[in-house]
Amino acid sequence: MPQSLLRFTQILSIVGDLVRVKVPLQSGISEHIGFGDLATIQQQDRFYSLAQVIKLDREEVSLQVFSGTKGLSTDASVSFLGEPMKVTYSGNILGRVFRGSGEAIDAGPTLEQEPKVEIDGPSVNPVRRVLASRMVRTNIPMIDVFNTLVESQKIPIFSVAGEPYNRFLARIAIQAEADVVVFAGMGLIFDDFHFFKTAFEGAGVSARTVMFSNLASDPIVERLLTPDMALAVAEHFAVEENKKVLVLLTDMTSYADAMKEIGVAMDKIPANRGYMGDLYSQLARRYEKACDYKGAGSVTILAVTTMPGDDVTHPVPDNTGYITEGQFYLHNGVIDPFGSLSRLKQMVQGKETRDDHAHIMNTMIRFYSDAVNAKQKQAMAFELSSYDLKTLAFGDKFRQRFMSLDVSMPLEEALDLCWQTLSECFSKDETLMKQSLLDKYWPLNGSGEAAIPEVVSP
Repeated sequence: MPQSLLRFTQILSIVGDLVRVKVPLQSGISEHIGFGDLATIQQQDRFYSLAQVIKLDREEVSLQVFSGTKGLSTDASVSFLGEPMKVTYSGNILGRVFRGSGEAIDAGPTLEQEPKVEIDGPSVNPVRRVLASRMVRTNIPMIDVFNTLVESQKIPIFSVAGEPYNRFLARIAIQAEADVVVFAGMGLIFDDFHFFKTAFEGAGVSARTVMFSNLASDPIVERLLTPDMALAVAEHFAVEENKKVLVLLTDMTSYADAMKEIGVAMDKIPANRGYMGDLYSQLARRYEKACDYKGAGSVTILAVTTMPGDDVTHPVPDNTGYITEGQFYLHNGVIDPFGSLSRLKQMVQGKETRDDHAHIMNTMIRFYSDAVNAKQKQAMAFELSSYDLKTLAFGDKFRQRFMSLDVSMPLEEALDLCWQTLSECFSKDETLMKQSLLDKYWPLNGSGEAAIPEVVSP
């Protein structure tokens, strides 16, 4: 622990997890205290907890106490360390599990001697960014085929409580084409934490994974630090070791709720639905860490954002939509093809992937849209045409072969299965596709049996 500055004993107030302490200007120390710096709190001359400076107002300094303030009295004292929060970074952290404060919580060896890096630094200079041009393969057809994930992309998973978004996120972590996966869980219940940990271990990917986990029972302040630690580590793997890094965050709504709780304790004036007015800026500071670095690696961010009441106009998903480059919409246990969108998919489709990729994607979605309309006509007892019956059969195959979260197959195999599914339900002329693509990819057996996709469970 770094050398501390002078100790101050004039505690002005203790509210929630916040402590306000007076630092007299004449002490000369106030000018060495910066926003985000660390401090230690002592109770009866014994170490009580670390804290972080979150507000400076002349002689008053407000701190967030990491371990909470239960049992803390105004007789306590504060010593400022004069440096910001840091996180351990080296190749030795791969496979390790940390809590939101950066402390290792697994049974691994101590990391005290490993180098540390500051968290929550500035976003990358645009001059150092490279235009996104490489695909991140996940072997999930609804992503790879229909909403391709691209390196350096920042994209949320919009969902509601009860949906299997954590299982979906674990699938991506296990199957994604990435050198390093950095996972950050905020406000997790223990069952979810245990699920992620055992899923990574069971799939044998722990050696390329770093976990930062803040449980629901952990201090709120650690929830705010968790994504910053994960992103700081991801940046250094990308820049210093040229790694292709995938950052998985869950749940950003829990993170925003923690910001709201801290803001209320600081007497900030709330804006929309109780969230602070800087919600957009705070979210953007994290999401803008996604980057493809010139001459180095890349950081791709995939973050769960739960929507209370399935309300996409809720402040957290609403602000997120302005920052990110699309969204995956998890609805009724599947990725909704209509609500999902990857705004960068055109950067790789037909360029890094096969020439039929974009065409087959659009055709499949067009027929599935017709299948949904036919299903509505059927439910209302309207007479169905022969084309409606074809689209109904196509819709059943589409949901079974592509939309299930348990389906796993490489992109090329998924594209072939798309052609096979079309040939089973429609004629060549009905597809309205380019003749050159039909000649090249239409199955020779016409309406033969399609390959059965592999079903996996993390």
